[in-house]
Amino acid sequence: MAFEATGTAELLGGDDASDATANCCPDAAAVTSVDRLTEPETVATRLCEGFKRHDDRQRSAAIEAFAAVDSFQFRHLDAGTVRQAATAYVDALWAKDAVEDRHRRGGDAEGEIDQEALAAADWSAVESALSERAARLGIDAEYATLTTAGWRKHKTGGDYWTPHLRAQQLELRAVLRDPSYPHKPRHGTDGAGPEATRYLLGVELHDCRRWTEATDVMVPYFAAIERARSDDEPDVE
Repeated sequence: MAFEATGTAELLGGDDASDATANCCPDAAAVTSVDRLTEPETVATRLCEGFKRHDDRQRSAAIEAFAAVDSFQFRHLDAGTVRQAATAYVDALWAKDAVEDRHRRGGDAEGEIDQEALAAADWSAVESALSERAARLGIDAEYATLTTAGWRKHKTGGDYWTPHLRAQQLELRAVLRDPSYPHKPRHGTDGAGPEATRYLLGVELHDCRRWTEATDVMVPYFAAIERARSDDEPDVE
């Protein structure tokens, strides 16, 4: 997942404030289930819900939404691993907000971001959390570096879409367990693939707060994952 959510309210605000200090990798044995989705339409809705929950600073609800999405994508992994990965992703989003808030002019949490200072800031906490997600889900480690670069450039200017596309390609390769994705019979073999490109369109629609369109765009994304899934691939509960 590489949507870049943009909520910048008080870092520990809301009912979920106590969750922000939770270990990003809870004991897998203590996690018994996640919401196992089967319909691409529902998964797309939950994905957008996750980013809305982040914007509203509802950390626990964001984790639940992203865990449900990853349970669909990484059906071969157990519930504990999926939830750990979702928690790490939300940790990354919260860390992103924290570094942004530290580089707002005038010390105002709602103030304008100092783009030059933010570009030079320490984003290691963001990349570390994304690295944790990648490790849990078997995504190439470059995913964390690329996603961090995309998030940073999204706020500071420049080409943020290229790292986002590459990061999403790496995630899809892990989801499909196909290191050669995308398979193109003719030209444009360096492209990130139609699904990764569709995901980037979802990012753009999120930026415009066109949530219905973003959900509609992502339904074929998850449908493609479902089609590519091997018929004999066992689900892990």
